[in-house]
Amino acid sequence: MKVAVLGAAGGIGQALALLLKLNLPAGSKLALYDIAPVTPGVAKDISHIPTDVEATGFAGEDPSPALEGADVVLISAGVARKPGMDRSDLFNINAGIIRNLTAKVAAVAPTACIGIITNPVNTTVAIAAEVLKEAGVYDKNKLFGVTTLDVIRSETFIAEAKGLNVADVKLNVIGGHSGVTILPLLSQVKGVEFSAEEIASLTHRIQNAGTEVVEAKAGGGSATLSMAQAACRFGLAVVRGLQGEQGVIECAYVEGAGEHARFFAQPIELGTAGVKAILPYGGLSAFEQDALTGMLETLKGDIHIGEEFVK
Repeated sequence: MKVAVLGAAGGIGQALALLLKLNLPAGSKLALYDIAPVTPGVAKDISHIPTDVEATGFAGEDPSPALEGADVVLISAGVARKPGMDRSDLFNINAGIIRNLTAKVAAVAPTACIGIITNPVNTTVAIAAEVLKEAGVYDKNKLFGVTTLDVIRSETFIAEAKGLNVADVKLNVIGGHSGVTILPLLSQVKGVEFSAEEIASLTHRIQNAGTEVVEAKAGGGSATLSMAQAACRFGLAVVRGLQGEQGVIECAYVEGAGEHARFFAQPIELGTAGVKAILPYGGLSAFEQDALTGMLETLKGDIHIGEEFVK
């Protein structure tokens, strides 16, 4: 497998590159690209780590050399959120970055699976889809918004709240990847009972966990390390699916049948062509059903902004 990381010199990108160097299957290639001139040095740095993964770095205006022959492309390029900003504030800068990078992927690696990390994901995935469509290479089974961070936060917070082994906590997180569009299905956590107050509090914390990090870093950044771990987990799952492993399931923001919105995060099974199947997310509690209904206007609005940006 060849995995390309676009935005590899950033806070997410460097940590993601390290994790992929440590965890990709033996014999894999890791291509790191960023506009920043430090990027070849990042690749050189991790190349000294003794794993059978070849790391190469590319810098400058054109990511094409990094994309050649890529099976998976993970895009983390963009500006980070600062105190007082929400994900929509990032739009004007990050939208153009995603548009330009996706156009390069369409030209150089049109059959690659693409994972969009750059926020606001609710909107940037729609931008990528429209760019790929204009290029005539859009395959909805190969474009993903990486929402795994919402899943790992949910697993962590639930384990902390209930004194559980985090490895035993499993749940789906559906909807989108910002604010009220993030819906952890707490009712599906096995062997745990939550009070109404606990559900409301945990849901709010999961939805606003990014702000928790931004404020704790006191202007020094956003969630980079946890996001890198989430992106690595999802990227490795895509690789395992491409290699033919059965039963690889993660939640991701993808284009499905449009039951709720054009793009929607829910569990998917990954396979040799990207999305093998979009899976049902199970029954909802009354609280979750109300939250789902309440988020849809926001989610559809986010998607529409991305579509209109490209048009």
